[in-house]
Amino acid sequence: MPIYTDQLTDAQTNQVIFRLTAFDNGASFSDINRLNQFSIFLLNKGKGKLVRDTTGFEFSDNCLICFSLYQPFSIMPENEFEGILINFHPSFFCLFKHRSEVSCNGILFNNLYDTPVVKLDQSDAASLAAITAEMHREMQRAPSPDSDIILSYLKVFLMNASRTKREQQDNASQQLQRENPLAGQLQVAINEHFKTLHSPADYAALLFVSTQALNGIAKRYFNKTLISLIAERLVTEAKRELYLTAKPVKQIAFELGYKDEFYFSRFFKKEAGISPAIFREKVGFNRLQEAE
Repeated sequence: MPIYTDQLTDAQTNQVIFRLTAFDNGASFSDINRLNQFSIFLLNKGKGKLVRDTTGFEFSDNCLICFSLYQPFSIMPENEFEGILINFHPSFFCLFKHRSEVSCNGILFNNLYDTPVVKLDQSDAASLAAITAEMHREMQRAPSPDSDIILSYLKVFLMNASRTKREQQDNASQQLQRENPLAGQLQVAINEHFKTLHSPADYAALLFVSTQALNGIAKRYFNKTLISLIAERLVTEAKRELYLTAKPVKQIAFELGYKDEFYFSRFFKKEAGISPAIFREKVGFNRLQEAE
């Protein structure tokens, strides 16, 4: 059982759009979780292993662990597991719409090439814990909390966490460039060509290297197969389009390089665990249809 759970619900849909949970064990997270919310664990105590999608990672005290929409994850702590879990729905805070304010998409979330674990020093951990304490205090306010204040705290939390993660990514990128420049070139190539190039052989030809060698680089530096990296990039973009636009699934499929809508829908369901139509229904769709 959690120590406490605070939550905000949408008055029209009665859907939980924000939740703050204090936990002191990992029992609820050992099975596969797949949520229609973004999830951030602020871990005070504990170490062990987690699985995001099909890839394993290790974690230890004083860290953040971040998961995206409908991203399957499970956490297996060795003993202690104590901290705060923040869940928020895109209708409460959308990473895509507010990227000019809080740039955490591709850093904390939807990062295909990096660990979901963000290491924190004592100062960063204390700062983030203080923000969650203010969230909890506001959530307890009678007769009801102010959702705008909670949103402001969430933005500050995400900005601070993103800054810490970005610094770690910059250091890792520099090290990667020194060790094997081709790994960085692969990242760039996938991000630029994922809509038109869907097979490992396409990228091998683009980078003038064998498919086997390129797949070896993907496994060594990103802990994934090359085909998994390509698939995840496609699904990430599809999720973005399903939320931000009213485009029919057929149009989204075509723009991502699929001539057959039904083939694309099967691909999306296999990777995301849910069909495009149900994803749009559960996550919601931004009716303002803001431009990129």
